[in-house]
Amino acid sequence: MKCPYCANLESKVVDSRPAEEGSSIRRRRECLACHKRFTTYETIESLPLTVVKRDSSRQAFDRNKLLGSMMKACEKRSVSIDTLERIVDEIEQSLQNTMEREVRSTDIGELVMEKLKDVDEVSYVRFASVYRKFKDINSFVNELNKLLAEK
Repeated sequence: MKCPYCANLESKVVDSRPAEEGSSIRRRRECLACHKRFTTYETIESLPLTVVKRDSSRQAFDRNKLLGSMMKACEKRSVSIDTLERIVDEIEQSLQNTMEREVRSTDIGELVMEKLKDVDEVSYVRFASVYRKFKDINSFVNELNKLLAEK
């Protein structure tokens, strides 16, 4: 690890501990040349995910975009941002676990609806109305009836 003060490549680890709820390791290092200390973080390298859109275009997976769409669906509802961030973490982890580098946007939408249904039904219906592109009131009512039938 290159020292940020003198650019020496030799350092020793003074202290290591878990960080960010165990998803990374925080290491205190000491440069062997100038003896100054600095902190580094070690994380697991995750392969980038590519989202295949409905029009077959591709773009990098953006967790902030996913969080933003869920926040819109949950606007003025009693769903905390922590809950939404947890859902995004779960969805991202689920996508990483598939080991597929390309994932369809429709698969992501289905995962979001599955999670929102358990958290807040109104938010679920809001998200579904945009995601499924309801054409008229009948398709909206059909989705509500499906939701009621599952109870």
